Amino acid sequence: MKDQQLPGLDVSSKTEPVECLGQTFESDDSRRAHYLTLLAEKLKDPEFRKTPGFPKGTDEDILRLSDPPYYTACPNPFLGDFVRVHGKPYDPTEEYRREPFAVDVSVGKTDALYRAHSYHTKVPHLAIVPSILHYTKPGDLVLDGFCGSGMTGVAAQWCGSPPDAYRWSIEERWKAVGLGMPRWGARRAILGDLSPAATFIAANYNLPFDIEQFSQAARRLLEQVEAELGWMYQTLHVDPASSRLTQSEPAPRLLGQINYTVWSEVFTCPECNGEVNFVEEALDEETKRVHDEFPCPGCGVRLTKKKLERLYETRFDKGIGETVKAPRRKPVLINYSVGKAKYEKVPDEFDLAILQRIDRLALPPEVPINRMMNCAEGVEVWGDKWRAGTASFAHVHHLFLNRAAQALAALWRCAQAETDARLRNMLLFFVEQAIWGMSVLNRYQPIQQGRPGGSQVNRQLSGVYYVASQIAEVSPEYNLGLRLDRLKKHAFARPFTCGEAATATTGDCANIPLCDDSIDYIFTDPPFGSNFAYAELNFVVEAWHRVFTAPSNEAIVSPTQRKGVHEYQDLMRRCFVEYHRVLKPGRWMTVVFSNSSNAIWRAIQEAMGSAGFIVADVRTLDKQQGSFNQVHGVTVKQDLVISAYKSTEALAQRFALGTANIDSVWAFVGEHLRNIPIFVGTAEVIAERTPQMLHDRMIAFFVQRGVAVPVSGPDFFAGLVARYSNRDGMYFLPEQVTQYDRKRTSVRELRQLELFVSDEASATQWVRQQLDRKPQSFQELQPQFMLQLKSWAKHEKTVELKEILALNFFCYDGKGPVPSQVHSYLSSNFKDLRNLEKDDPALKAKAKDRWYVPDPSKEADLEKLRLRTLLREFEEYKLSTSRKIKVFRTEAVRAGFKHCYD
Repeated sequence: MKDQQLPGLDVSSKTEPVECLGQTFESDDSRRAHYLTLLAEKLKDPEFRKTPGFPKGTDEDILRLSDPPYYTACPNPFLGDFVRVHGKPYDPTEEYRREPFAVDVSVGKTDALYRAHSYHTKVPHLAIVPSILHYTKPGDLVLDGFCGSGMTGVAAQWCGSPPDAYRWSIEERWKAVGLGMPRWGARRAILGDLSPAATFIAANYNLPFDIEQFSQAARRLLEQVEAELGWMYQTLHVDPASSRLTQSEPAPRLLGQINYTVWSEVFTCPECNGEVNFVEEALDEETKRVHDEFPCPGCGVRLTKKKLERLYETRFDKGIGETVKAPRRKPVLINYSVGKAKYEKVPDEFDLAILQRIDRLALPPEVPINRMMNCAEGVEVWGDKWRAGTASFAHVHHLFLNRAAQALAALWRCAQAETDARLRNMLLFFVEQAIWGMSVLNRYQPIQQGRPGGSQVNRQLSGVYYVASQIAEVSPEYNLGLRLDRLKKHAFARPFTCGEAATATTGDCANIPLCDDSIDYIFTDPPFGSNFAYAELNFVVEAWHRVFTAPSNEAIVSPTQRKGVHEYQDLMRRCFVEYHRVLKPGRWMTVVFSNSSNAIWRAIQEAMGSAGFIVADVRTLDKQQGSFNQVHGVTVKQDLVISAYKSTEALAQRFALGTANIDSVWAFVGEHLRNIPIFVGTAEVIAERTPQMLHDRMIAFFVQRGVAVPVSGPDFFAGLVARYSNRDGMYFLPEQVTQYDRKRTSVRELRQLELFVSDEASATQWVRQQLDRKPQSFQELQPQFMLQLKSWAKHEKTVELKEILALNFFCYDGKGPVPSQVHSYLSSNFKDLRNLEKDDPALKAKAKDRWYVPDPSKEADLEKLRLRTLLREFEEYKLSTSRKIKVFRTEAVRAGFKHCYD
């Protein structure tokens, strides 16, 4: 559709003239050369390198990775030009009004484009598309300063080329909820991230390339590595079907191609000190399960993995030129192919001879030998995501067995030898996906169905450096061959990118080189607390690129980096301040929040508020199903979706002089009511429209701007009654009442708002209310609970849901009969569980991990545990040397004074 495409770079021809940021170049190569020259000059400026979040890397490595002006592996100095050419200056007279987006969008994580490149966390692009359609129009600028793998950019461009079926489903859904027809057409995306690894993925996802040219080059790359190193992945095979000879005549010997080799750690028995090969002794060959107990092959004593002691060997490290200790491993199983048939065998002399030959080779220069971040001499724990108790490693190359290191180096070397810059980056984009999967982090996980093996590609444990006792060392073709086919036939089969529709920068989100009021919409999925240590997890991939994240600016809770909740909140506040600065007045920001900690949830809300944003709505996003849903009835662990807006210029001017009057109060309330949903599909009371929440939002708005509140509480509530229409305890503008009344008549019953949670006592009461209604797991309850924390008193210490549950409620652990409270709920709500005995296996499986309200006869014991915990905290207050305790736990103070009185 011609009217949906954006003008710009055409990758179909490298020699024809191209337009770039308002300039015409002879070819795309001349465009790239021009901007690389400008970037090289910029990198020589010492002040430029002092930019917050500037990555660690040489000029040469940064330039090699970059494709300016569309992507730079450092802060992008051309972002201002991109906005100048493609953006639209803020116009206060432009009519713009949106409610928070609240439409169900049923998509999943199985989309081929979504899976084209993995990353630690990703919001599916199809879950972002509806939000962009709702808040923007074609050609608008969309910003994501925590872009990760760049899904926001993919979604922005996807709006211009949706498949017919997807387009029809969105239009039908919007029509059903009265949103009208979405305006299809590509939006332009500005993507940023602190991590060079992330922005490299994002840029290659979002910049145009020729899929056929890439596919041919990637296949040549695999063939070239096969020709060079194929001998490393050969094994001898004796075909039983062709064994027609006598015992005196050996069967013909064929060469098979190794798919993967299973390596096992070697341990020692604590009784006889003999060697124990973990896979050989603990793994059941038929079921492919690890036995809980197994006999020592030497003395026969019954062993468990916890009783074993890891065996280390001393060897010379060719990478660093030192003698090191390394866990001893032995190859125990080879999965290989002869033609289309697959077989398994125990390594023989031929295989061991090849491994010995590989061991004698020098470590290729492409393999990084960097010491792992935060790793000091004599200190094993070098980061937050290093899994204690596993095989230790101190340098990047320790993560790769010798054969894998040779193969990855060859892949990397061949990719970098490509002369076409755009194609070279796509080949590296392709190869780097094998880095984790070809490392010792790749766990062996056989399919437990009696057939040989299962796919062993990218079996690493997500979000952590964990080295298992069983490792699957895969071949390059096994890891990347099928992936290449999927990229060509599925992921990039439909072109969705268009010239000059996206640009990427590498740097601190708190320092975006954009002018004020220039962005039309923000969709962002920032790091939340200690969920993922992105700089640490990206370190290995960035070592191959030789450009590293500057972790000092990483917004994270990290003991290693000495960042707690307060440091995290301050870092996030700076980012939201920058978001607020560049966003146009009256426009929207969507924040996806993913954390189970109430303290982090509170920190992110305060960071957004202190930056100037006003929260209008909070919903949930099920990433697994990719849908926006109401909070009630949540059945899986979900992320929260926060819809916030920047106040209009007219309202901001009322506070420009640092003072405000009563008219300013009602100006804020009127604007806030315009930005709150009028009616939700589940017909529930909308908290933001209740008098208490309107009062809280008004107070916060004034306080955050350092302005005295010119109205008392009683006068404010009286003013609400006098100025606005009340429906079901909620307030509406005159033009909103008709719409609400019309939709209200379509439902019989309005779901009432839960009680306000302001401290531990009310939080405990709320949890009791929920569990009385439905015993449920922590994962089910947590998203609902976090949405109730909007009114938590500032002086009250944040109490985690896990602690409230542990102190006040019981959890069924699957042992013994199902408690009556849980049994009653399950038998009433699940037909297949009715009339079952309390010890029935099906009922116990469904009841496991559900929390429930204790039986009164057992509650006394629980109260003793809770009282002991509260008194312990009260003693800490008594011993405190502070003159004033600003944040405390009221329940602990009450329990302490009662105990003293008694």
